[in-house]
Amino acid sequence: MSKVPKDPKEIFPGIVDDYKGLFGEDLVSVILYGSAASNDYIPGKSDINFMIVLSEDGIDSLDRAFEVIGKWKKRNVATPLFLTETYVKTSLDVFPIEYLNFRNNHELVYGKDILKDLSFDQEFLRLQCEREVKGKLLVLREAFLETRGKGKYLQQLATQSLGTFVAIFNALLHLRGNELPRHKREVIREVCLAFDMDATLFEKLLDIKEKRLKLSDSEMADLFKSYLRQVHQLWKIVDTL
Repeated sequence: MSKVPKDPKEIFPGIVDDYKGLFGEDLVSVILYGSAASNDYIPGKSDINFMIVLSEDGIDSLDRAFEVIGKWKKRNVATPLFLTETYVKTSLDVFPIEYLNFRNNHELVYGKDILKDLSFDQEFLRLQCEREVKGKLLVLREAFLETRGKGKYLQQLATQSLGTFVAIFNALLHLRGNELPRHKREVIREVCLAFDMDATLFEKLLDIKEKRLKLSDSEMADLFKSYLRQVHQLWKIVDTL
C-alpha cells in the first residue's frame, strides 16, 4: 500500500472508493490538480494533490477523513483541499490566480467538474497579481539578507518561491488573452517572451528545483540577485497593465 504511484491514475479507483465510503451522497467531486495533473509530475518527489468537493452538510463532517488521509499519505498524496462549490464560486474575486490555475491544470476523477466553466474579472486578477508580486518581493529581500549569502538557503528560498511566480505568470498570460500552457517551462518561456523578461534565469531556477543543475554559493548568490531584479521589474509590468 505504501508504494508511490508512477502514474497518479493508478490510485484513482482507491481514492474515489474511500471518499465515497466516507461521505456518500455528500461527495460532489474528486479533482486532481497541480503537477500530478500534468507532465511535470515526478514520482516520489511530487505530491499528489486532490480537491475534495463536498455538499454544505458534508463539509461539517471532516473528522470522518482522519484515517483515510493518513492512509494515502504513505503514497505521497497530500492532505486534500476540502471545499464546497459555493465556496469556490464566491472566492473568485479574492483568489482569482489560484482558481485560474486550478481551472487550467486539473483532471476530473469523480463527479461534477466545478472548475471548467469558471470565469474571472480582469481587474480582480490584475490586482491580485500586483499584490502578490509586491508582497513576494519584500519577503524575498528580507529572506535574502537572512541567508547571509549561503547557497543552500538561497537555493531553498528561490525554488520554494518559484511556484508562486509560475502561477502569477499564468495570470499575466490570461490577462493578455493568451492560451495557457500546461507545463511550467512553457509558461516561463511564453511570459518572458511576452513581457521581455529573462527566461534563462527562470529556467535555471526550475532546473535547480528539479535537481538538474547545481551551483556554487557565489553562483547561487549572483543568480538570486538577478532573480530579485526580475521580480522588481515584474511588479512594474503588472502596475502598467
